[in-house]
Amino acid sequence: MGVGFYIKLQKQKHYFFKIFYRVKNYHRQDNYLALVILGLVIFGLIMVASASVVQSYEAAGTNNYYLIRQAIFAGVGLFFWWVFQRIDYRYWKRYATIFLAVGVIALLLVLVPGIGVEAGGAKRWINLGFSTLQASELMKFGLIVYFAYWFEKKGREIGDFYKTFLPFCVIVGAIFLLVMQGPDLGTATLIAIIAGVMYMGAGATWGQLGILFFGGLSAILVLIKAAPYRFRRLLTFLNPGADPLGAGYHINQALLAIGSGGLFGLGYGHSRQKYNFLPEAASDSIFAVIGEELGLIGTVFLVLLPFAFIVWRGLVVARRAPDMFGRMLALGITTWIGLQAVLNMGATVGMLPLTGVPLPFVSLGGSSLVIMLMAAGVLLNISKQTVTTSRDESPFSGWWNWGARDADIGRSRRS
Repeated sequence: MGVGFYIKLQKQKHYFFKIFYRVKNYHRQDNYLALVILGLVIFGLIMVASASVVQSYEAAGTNNYYLIRQAIFAGVGLFFWWVFQRIDYRYWKRYATIFLAVGVIALLLVLVPGIGVEAGGAKRWINLGFSTLQASELMKFGLIVYFAYWFEKKGREIGDFYKTFLPFCVIVGAIFLLVMQGPDLGTATLIAIIAGVMYMGAGATWGQLGILFFGGLSAILVLIKAAPYRFRRLLTFLNPGADPLGAGYHINQALLAIGSGGLFGLGYGHSRQKYNFLPEAASDSIFAVIGEELGLIGTVFLVLLPFAFIVWRGLVVARRAPDMFGRMLALGITTWIGLQAVLNMGATVGMLPLTGVPLPFVSLGGSSLVIMLMAAGVLLNISKQTVTTSRDESPFSGWWNWGARDADIGRSRRS
């Protein structure tokens, strides 16, 4: 019995290490993409050091309290990044349903008294004792992995109304309602759009996409109208000067910070709005502090261009992934990073309503940073296994129906 147990243990050990080194015969990962992501993480720590000084002093009597916390989470996130970029992304396919289940359980735990943490009138965090975990971050990652597996499993049934479209709407609708219990309309909308983009990439018909767009827009408008504070937020977006000391205070302070920065900024560490004038200066509103301290030049070269590069390289990785699961996984992760950055920056400059989503890799927040670095590790692992076909002229060429590329990729790998 002891010998049999030892042999079984050795087999499990061999399998464990095999998943780490399964990709060693493929080409190197997209190092440019990795360097830009790492650069954003470092830049985020630098900006958190400046934007959080007032919050840190009020919380712990020291200027570096939140910087130290963010640096610890960055270290944890980079460790998981290294682990996930070493593991063959196909390994996660077998656990896709578990990923989704964990996300659902996390959203339900938020509603349990004593476990869910309430802040600012919203319940979005789970109390871990030493820290808190934002449940919706787990759901974003879990949903992307699950739909990547689900769309590959559906295959040619993607366009079927009853076998794919209706189940897709039920799954997304149920998760949307769970996130809305926070309440968190911004994150719920973000998750729904990510799922919709993945469905589009899998090969949804134009009729199905039209139903998703107009149905989703109608649902969001109904939810906005149903809650007075959401309706006030929408009116504030349309006219920020209508209530400058009330509903419009946040956006007006953000615009004041960005406007004060001008072309070259006031200089690193010289933000005035972070002195309790700008709400959430180190987290949701950190882009305003960047604009104030580094100016338009700093925001373009240190924020806008890096995110544009990540989206471009992410779409290239998705376009050249060797299978449907890899393509959908890369597309979902890239959409998540790019869309969340657009929502955060767009809300800060008044082009979109305030959503309360953080700036990826930059904003203060441990859950978001760790889980997004895990997702980035998966994206980099896919980049190690990309293949080039004659249809790879552009990452945007026919990207709404990558399911038809399986035959081309199979011929490319055999040749």
